[in-house]
Amino acid sequence: MAAPTQPANSPPADLERIFRENHALVFRAAYRITGNAGDAEDVLQTVFLRMLKRDPGAEPVGNMSSFLHRAAVNAALDLVRVRQNVRNIPMDELEPVLAEPAHRGPDRLQHSGEIREWLRGALARLNPRIAEMFMLRFFEGKDNPEIAQLLNTTPGTVAVTLSRTRDRLEKEYRAYLGGVA
Repeated sequence: MAAPTQPANSPPADLERIFRENHALVFRAAYRITGNAGDAEDVLQTVFLRMLKRDPGAEPVGNMSSFLHRAAVNAALDLVRVRQNVRNIPMDELEPVLAEPAHRGPDRLQHSGEIREWLRGALARLNPRIAEMFMLRFFEGKDNPEIAQLLNTTPGTVAVTLSRTRDRLEKEYRAYLGGVA
């Protein structure tokens, strides 16, 4: 069953309901990109203020959760771009570090922090749609068909985009380390 269409500029009561239903989703998406609760709260506020200020004549929103998730990703990426000091770290090193428990030694904790900062910068350099695909796959663990449905594309497009993005980021890291790009 298709999600009901939401008006572009909802009355305050509807906006309050939309906020209650989706604020956690927006906050989590922003936090995964910014890595900072304060910044994620700023993004949350920005997203809902933009909803409040939307043009009454704007197109209705088909899938509110997906719309708000995309808005959160874009606003968080904008924030990271503004603050970013870009460094490069390989993709093969990212997945195990991101999955590690928090009770690591100080050296691993420092290294994983550097990797997370690099990844934020790398995501900020990507096209927002590609960054969102990457985030949904590698941060939220969604599979390609789920991502395709959320972003209104095909699983094949998602697979190709993610593969190319991973290859690009790995190449950037090798170049950063002084290896052959």
